[in-house]
Amino acid sequence: MAAYYPQRSPIATGLRCRCPRCAAGKLFAGFLTIAETCTVCGLDLSKQDAGDGPAVFIIFILGFLVVPLALLLEAKVEPPMWVHMVLWPPIILGGALWLLRPMKGVMVALQYKHKASDSGTVDYD
Repeated sequence: MAAYYPQRSPIATGLRCRCPRCAAGKLFAGFLTIAETCTVCGLDLSKQDAGDGPAVFIIFILGFLVVPLALLLEAKVEPPMWVHMVLWPPIILGGALWLLRPMKGVMVALQYKHKASDSGTVDYD
């Protein structure tokens, strides 16, 4: 008899970087490497590929936040150009690295919820 797993929120499980089926096992084996299987429920995660989706969302999120801040700083303080060149790249890079795992987790969880696959067939039980 197969175990029952209640439907989980893909946003909540993805942001916590947990297995989309049981929400207990770790989704990642490395920084961005998805685990082969869930250590708790045994879900096969080897075919998961979020592609460029997380990067696109991160670009939009960071652009929405950083561009107005840079323009506001320029309008209020008018610092020299080197201040912008020193200030914004670390903020953008840090924000991108900070958001990449959770956004990739959300994309994998959404693929699981909607039974999406590259082959057009259902890869999940």
